[in-house]
Amino acid sequence: MARAHKKKGDEEDGVKPICRNRRAFHEYNIEDKLECGIVLTGTEVKSLREGGVSLDDAYAKVDGGEVWLLGCDIPEYTCGNRLNHKPKRPRKLLLHRREIARFADKAAQKGFTLVPLRLYFRKGKAKVELAVARGKQQFDKRQTKKKQEAQREIRRAMTDRNR
Repeated sequence: MARAHKKKGDEEDGVKPICRNRRAFHEYNIEDKLECGIVLTGTEVKSLREGGVSLDDAYAKVDGGEVWLLGCDIPEYTCGNRLNHKPKRPRKLLLHRREIARFADKAAQKGFTLVPLRLYFRKGKAKVELAVARGKQQFDKRQTKKKQEAQREIRRAMTDRNR
């Protein structure tokens, strides 16, 4: 009997991606990353499994020794009833005290912020990848775009040469 082949990458770790914040990589220099849990209600989990989540305008804030995810849009569950959740409500992130202290110190420095990079399920539990990031200036964005274009051209040349 033949074995089913697993996909490489995230699927090997039991990770099922929900959404990515592509804009964060364009607008910020990522300094440090950390995985954290998120407190959700039942209809929010069901809505995450359906998809349609947006992290575009989301950010995290340290408030009273707790980290909160703000601006994350999880749409209402389509089969939900009157007990459905609010789409843009603040959601608590689950971190250890020492992790919160370390991230709070970095995020408190001028020019730094806490940005969610991606949302995913790991072994059935919803997780958020949070990053301490510094905003890019316009010339930094142009420079990054030039590097990406150069890398793309190199890859094209290499594939053409191998044919």
